[in-house]
Amino acid sequence: MSASDYAEINEPPGLTRRMGQRLLASRPTIREILFGAPLWGVMMAVSALVALYLRNGAETSHLRSILVLFFCGGLLSWPCALLLGRFGAIGRRRETRFAAFFLCLTVCTIAATAFLFAMEYRLFYARWHAPFGSRTWAYQLSFTSASAVYQFVVMGIRLYLPLGFAALGLTSLWLACRKPDQQR
Repeated sequence: MSASDYAEINEPPGLTRRMGQRLLASRPTIREILFGAPLWGVMMAVSALVALYLRNGAETSHLRSILVLFFCGGLLSWPCALLLGRFGAIGRRRETRFAAFFLCLTVCTIAATAFLFAMEYRLFYARWHAPFGSRTWAYQLSFTSASAVYQFVVMGIRLYLPLGFAALGLTSLWLACRKPDQQR
């Protein structure tokens, strides 16, 4: 018995085809990405700006880099969040669609921004790290990145409140209330 025969026996018929069709139906259009991603990025940057202003009058020497980080995090997260949210929302009731978009926008936005923060953190500490490709370098890269993500989660997520949370809820509601023919 070959490996393909074994996979065919143990896999429910049509599962991969249905998943593939569902994934294809979930793809955002170029227009949605070109208009939605910058808009989501701007909303996340404005959220960070408002949070910084409410906390300390936006008096920080890193204001521009923080706003760029949050903008780029929103920009990068939008296509993934839209794809995953639609994948979970296809054929579901409005409440489930809202939950799918809310979860995917939250996780993808935080993950993309944390990743960018970790890469910036890595660039700063790279001068003290071992040569590229060595075991020590891999160890240093993984722990530096993990530390940066932890630091972002502890200190950076606050910058999504209060405006980012409202934008998240309204955007998720808007995406969930769109008719299926408007999704494409």
